[in-house]
Amino acid sequence: MNRIHVAVGVICNSEGEILIAKRADHLHQGGLWEFPGGKVEAEESVVDALVRELEEELGITAVREACNPLMEITHDYGDKQVMLDVWWVRDFCGEPEGREGQPLNWVEAAQLNDFAFPEANIAIIEKITALAER
Repeated sequence: MNRIHVAVGVICNSEGEILIAKRADHLHQGGLWEFPGGKVEAEESVVDALVRELEEELGITAVREACNPLMEITHDYGDKQVMLDVWWVRDFCGEPEGREGQPLNWVEAAQLNDFAFPEANIAIIEKITALAER
C-alpha cells in the first residue's frame, strides 16, 4: 500500500487562534475536522506543497519564512496510509475562505478537543495543546 505524503498547516491568526476545516462527507474521513493542507506531489518540497494547497483550499498565501516544522506523523487507517508533515503557519496574506465549500472555524488551542478529528490528527492536537499550556 502506498503511503500518501501530506503537507499540513497549523494556521495561527494574530489572536493565537488556529484554523480548522471540516472534511466533505464524500472524502476519506469525511465529516471530521482537520488542519488544512494536502498531498505533496512528486518533485515538490513540503513547503511548496503547503503554500500551493493553502492557496487552492483557502485562498491565502502562506509567508514561507513564517512556516516552521512542528512534527511528522505516520498513520495507517487500514484502507490508507498517510505521512503527515505538520508545519506551523504563523503569517499569511488574505482572508481564509472554504474554496471547496468546506466550513472553517477559528478556535483556541484548548477548544480543539471539542471537535471530532481523524485519528492521525490526535497527536497534533496533543502537541498544540501542550505548547499552548506553557
